[in-house]
Amino acid sequence: MKLSVVIPVYNEEATLGELLDMVVAAPLPEPVSELEVVTVDDCSSDETWSELETWQPSVRQDGRGVTIVRDRHPKNRGKGAALRTGFASASGDVVLVQDADLEYDPAEYPVLLQPIIDGRAEVVYGSRFLGGPHRVLFYWHYLGNQLLTLMSNMFSDLNLTDMETCYKVFVSEVLERITLKSDRFGIEPEVTAKVARLGVRIYEVPISYHGRTYAEGKKIGWKDGMSAIWSILRFNIWDR
Repeated sequence: MKLSVVIPVYNEEATLGELLDMVVAAPLPEPVSELEVVTVDDCSSDETWSELETWQPSVRQDGRGVTIVRDRHPKNRGKGAALRTGFASASGDVVLVQDADLEYDPAEYPVLLQPIIDGRAEVVYGSRFLGGPHRVLFYWHYLGNQLLTLMSNMFSDLNLTDMETCYKVFVSEVLERITLKSDRFGIEPEVTAKVARLGVRIYEVPISYHGRTYAEGKKIGWKDGMSAIWSILRFNIWDR
């Protein structure tokens, strides 16, 4: 099994190098034999691209091969557009989404991959709300996440606890069967709506979450929440 980790990046020069080192060093369960790291810089205005160009992966002690794919958008288009570019470049049997901000820990890849390895799922969501350790932060962000997940579940007929999570894992054939359109954070409800319509098996697993403050670089805000509501309605009702 070849695992592709797709990392959309925007203005993350402070965390990117450490995150990439963590991804390359992440434990990989059998039968994963090869790791592909696909990075897409969404036209960052800081030194993110320079960091990407100069970073070199360390050699894995377990002997598994590591392939690095670097891409860059000529203008800023959003997380969804970066993910679509990354998905198109990924060649793995399984594709995992990883943010570059250190809020999600690559050491949890075995937990995320196990339902697929066991043949119990084609899609896995890592939930921040199933009991894993997490940094205590914004109540209104938490409530907003819960409301968006509830609204998404009502239309998709799923019982997810964390629709907006970064950690989403797909058997590659699932991504080949859906056409994604969102450029920005609407990609999360769009993916969920379209995967739900496929009727594939979806699992949730608990993950840890190390949220950051706006002073530390957090980017998502209330406007993204309003956009997510529009995306839930669009991709579950009007754009079927």
